[in-house]
Amino acid sequence: MSAPDGSPVGAERTIGQLFASATAEMSALVHDEIALAKAQLKQDVKRGATSGGAFSMAGAVLIFSLPMLNFALAYGIRTWSDWNLAICFLLSFAANVLVAVVLALIGVVFAKKAKKSKGPQKVAASMKETAGVLQKAKPHPRPELAQDRVPEAIEAVARSSS
Repeated sequence: MSAPDGSPVGAERTIGQLFASATAEMSALVHDEIALAKAQLKQDVKRGATSGGAFSMAGAVLIFSLPMLNFALAYGIRTWSDWNLAICFLLSFAANVLVAVVLALIGVVFAKKAKKSKGPQKVAASMKETAGVLQKAKPHPRPELAQDRVPEAIEAVARSSS
């Protein structure tokens, strides 16, 4: 097993190695947060596209199917019920409007889901919080030591990391 910088665990690492390890881990964290934001944004775009597609389909169904469906349905109702032909055409139009309303409601549901999702905002808030914590972090003051003496704090860190 080894540390992120390649040195074996339990071996004494220098401050530079510890700093390099912390920097590498911080960089990986930032990259992961960016990847999460991209994934959430991609999901929101998919929901928006689904909503737009449902609205488009509702319009297409209403416009392009009205003539054919109205004639077929009106003559079918007329054959089945012997009602006045005008009433049969109104009933067939009402059926087409009902289909368009259902498709429009599906579009509204997906539009609300896309609008309600706050994935990228959550990631941005998390990144700001992490940056705020790092900005407030201050190094612990240490007394000056002789050059030939190994600080006890570094020894304690080396022992605790094994």
